[in-house]
Amino acid sequence: MTTFPAHPFGTEITTADIIDSMKSCRSWEDKYRLIIQLGKRLPSLEESLKSKSIPVSGCESNVWLIWKNDNNSYQFAADSDARIVKGLLALILAASEGKTQEELMAFNFEKYFEEMYLLDHLSPSRNNGIRAIIDQIKHI
Repeated sequence: MTTFPAHPFGTEITTADIIDSMKSCRSWEDKYRLIIQLGKRLPSLEESLKSKSIPVSGCESNVWLIWKNDNNSYQFAADSDARIVKGLLALILAASEGKTQEELMAFNFEKYFEEMYLLDHLSPSRNNGIRAIIDQIKHI
């Protein structure tokens, strides 16, 4: 039996923690390293869960996103074959984990990423991928 993977994002590592860490970075390279380090804290999905993931169109990398609803609170797990995308998934999960559908719809992901000064440094394809992942989460 496959268990739903636990991760620290949204519980132990909050959006406020991530924003503070990003603001303390002195350069884009520091932020890039931090994103990759956060991605390493996201457990890899087992193949059986990858096959159950919802498709995320708009991403150039492979992305697997699964979720479950527990008493109107959503838990997410995600994985990617690209290190930076996996780190970006961790940032998204920190903002999504444990929220209700209403909270997910109300959360301003654009502002969240602006507070980290990330959107200007990511390629257009990564920005499109982030938006596609967020759209999937908001419309589960």
